[in-house]
Amino acid sequence: MIASCEICYDGLRRGENLKVEIQGQSYRYVTENSAECDVNSAFLVTKQNAKYRDDAVDRGAHSVLTPEACWKLFGLDRIKVIGITGTNGKTTTASAIYSILLDCGYKVAMQGTRGFFMNDALVEGKTLTTPTVFNTYRHMAQAIASGCEYFVMEVSSHAIEQERIEGIRFSLKVLTNITQDHLDYHESIEEYIRIKNIFFQDETKKLINKDESRADFNIKNAFTYGVENPATYKIVAYSLNNGVSGVLKHFEEHVAFTTSLHGFFNLYNITAAMAAVHLISGVSLEKICDVIENFGGVSGRMEVVSESPLVIVDFAHTPDGMEQVLNALKEKDVLVVFGAGGDRDRSKRPLMGRVAASLAKRVYVTSDNPRFEDPDSIIADILSGIEDQSNVFVDVNRRNAIKQALSDRSGDEVVLILGKGDETFQIIYDQNLPFDDRIVAKELLKEI
Repeated sequence: MIASCEICYDGLRRGENLKVEIQGQSYRYVTENSAECDVNSAFLVTKQNAKYRDDAVDRGAHSVLTPEACWKLFGLDRIKVIGITGTNGKTTTASAIYSILLDCGYKVAMQGTRGFFMNDALVEGKTLTTPTVFNTYRHMAQAIASGCEYFVMEVSSHAIEQERIEGIRFSLKVLTNITQDHLDYHESIEEYIRIKNIFFQDETKKLINKDESRADFNIKNAFTYGVENPATYKIVAYSLNNGVSGVLKHFEEHVAFTTSLHGFFNLYNITAAMAAVHLISGVSLEKICDVIENFGGVSGRMEVVSESPLVIVDFAHTPDGMEQVLNALKEKDVLVVFGAGGDRDRSKRPLMGRVAASLAKRVYVTSDNPRFEDPDSIIADILSGIEDQSNVFVDVNRRNAIKQALSDRSGDEVVLILGKGDETFQIIYDQNLPFDDRIVAKELLKEI
């Protein structure tokens, strides 16, 4: 049993892994890095670092721990873990759950794309959506030490396949949706769907999007939410004017809610969050629907950076994500700026182009994070999905493309900048160059 879970930097240089210092054991530290092992350290072995097990032993590691053993050692049964997976909506749904629980008076931690938060404060900045087993356990131990009762975490498909969630005892698992993404890694949509659904095959309490036809899950301890199909938590009426509002039905109970979020897709995210909190905490739906109004959304997700003219930045970087955001603005004429990430799924690029051309008034194709790939080649892939390119502007320089869209805009037209959300850099080769769509748009508006 861990008496205190103090993070021990122990003179480590930046870039090296942390050790977790524990008490009450015949060794002092737990680490996942074999290079840090000695007689005072236990080595946490996972699927990712298993090949270094012999190295850890050779360096004198006191013992080798499995994730299950480490879970017990750290005393992590003292916190309720909520895991959210899906192609789109993970961050918003996780953030809404976190916000509701905080507003209901609980102490809560959240780990995901935006970083690691505890009790409404940022503790660590952005890393992986789902870190290594060791780092997730470390965060959980910190959360327990800070009095947190709940731990909300995003679960990526990579993390499921690589077993980065091994040993975690989830109190609730949530599915947002399953559409195309990460096929550069999973190789086929069928494999991607299979990996996502693996998460829901056990008897853990789960909350499934009933309107997601690709969902496959163990029906034991399964609850559902939805808009179109009968569900445990069913939206029976809604409005998308001036935010997302509606009426949520749970058996015979009907409760109204209002939020400042926009878009049909956020109706699902909000419903999932409200249902999740109700299932995991026992707080009344009336109280949950009352406090959800306080949730203002997530930075970089349908973020309004200018009211007049209306300029919106969003993280959408998949065909389905783009379609959802564009449909949220379907009553308006939209000028959309976007690109696609390099060294990632190429098959989605023509689909992104097709979606943009079919739903936007004018399309501005540019760079996203090209990484080591030729930006012009990425753009060519996007353009291959657009038959009529008469309303398409192309500029590999992202700042220039945004400037052109802002200059072309007139009347009530909306400029929508997609792909990077609240990212503050652009990845070109191995460099992270400062670039924030929100800041750039504001600077250009002043120039124009």
